[in-house]
Amino acid sequence: MARTERRNLRNREQLYGTPDWLIEKECPHKAKYMAGPRILPQNLTGREKLPDVIDRVMLAYNGARLREGCQLFASKMLEPDVTVGLSISGALTPAGLGCSCIIPLIKAGFVDWIVSTGANLYHDLHFALNLPVHAGSFKFDDTDLRDNDLVRIYDVVIPYSDGLMATDEILRHILVQPEFQKEMGTAELHYLIGRYAAEWERKHKLKDVSVMAAAYRAGVPCYTSSPGDSTIGMNVAGVELRGNKLRVNPSIDVNETTSFVLAAKRGGGKSAVVLLGGGSPKNFMLQTEPQIQEVLRIKEFGQDLFLQITDARPDTGGLSGATPSEAVSWGKVDPARLPDAIVAYTDSTIALPLLTHYALARRKKRKLRRLYDQRAACMKALTSEYFKHNKEGMLDGSKPPV
Repeated sequence: MARTERRNLRNREQLYGTPDWLIEKECPHKAKYMAGPRILPQNLTGREKLPDVIDRVMLAYNGARLREGCQLFASKMLEPDVTVGLSISGALTPAGLGCSCIIPLIKAGFVDWIVSTGANLYHDLHFALNLPVHAGSFKFDDTDLRDNDLVRIYDVVIPYSDGLMATDEILRHILVQPEFQKEMGTAELHYLIGRYAAEWERKHKLKDVSVMAAAYRAGVPCYTSSPGDSTIGMNVAGVELRGNKLRVNPSIDVNETTSFVLAAKRGGGKSAVVLLGGGSPKNFMLQTEPQIQEVLRIKEFGQDLFLQITDARPDTGGLSGATPSEAVSWGKVDPARLPDAIVAYTDSTIALPLLTHYALARRKKRKLRRLYDQRAACMKALTSEYFKHNKEGMLDGSKPPV
């Protein structure tokens, strides 16, 4: 918006008693700045529905940013032609948010692909195995917890021997099965583990408690940006010492996730990202666009829709707090779509239940996109377009596989 010419207005006192037509002349942009709804909400009664409270009461500061994020997610991201990626960092599954929020979003078709920390996917397995995860206190004596065979994630308590160790033992058993004896990306790794998780749910007569089981059933590919940085990766490394042939190739993940974003755009749709926290999952999800533009040299403009929930500050220079405006400079976000980029500075454990409830209340379920089943087709399209934009041939001198 252009700045108001200041030559005719020395001080605000000059406007006192000035007719409206003259105020409009002296302050030509005033109406634009005051175009938002008036802040005058009705008293809460306790009988309101939660989505209405979000729409009508959360009017300023980070409450308003969360409201805008809920509205962006429900009104624009969940349109049929939008492919939605969800990044997950912070210990959300141990806090129960996998069960309460992420699984309902997957089942409703509101999430098409996921990038998570490995820890979230590892702790997700406790629920499929019906192992105890309990609410506790951040004030517990940690030395006494260790003496009593327990570990703590802030105020969440998990048994060590009959929780972590039990999960590890079962995980090692499945990682040496025949279907794991090859090179693969983390989507395939988690899909195969998810199949076991779905069976564990069935055996324990549990319903919808495991994110990996839900993703397996829905065909939602789950990636982790740092395969070795979790107990799943630690167990993969452990059985490798025994001669296990499983090899996790991160390049497969880089190319597959990139192919999803390109396929969304080339199919006439949009690509959206919902970022819970920051860290490596956020970067891995957003780097798909620089991969398209910078590395593969394919013309593209960035993500169309952006929503982040974070408690990280932007001024420290870390990726977790980096704003969508900063992401524009990297080609990660389309500069023309910055009005559709929202950051709410709050805790994901507060925001995610509100976002999930709002979306489920405001939108009907979408048809499952089942991107896991479309990986080969998306990769074929990505490879074809790469060679159209680049004159390089195969390193062995053979013709490109397109």
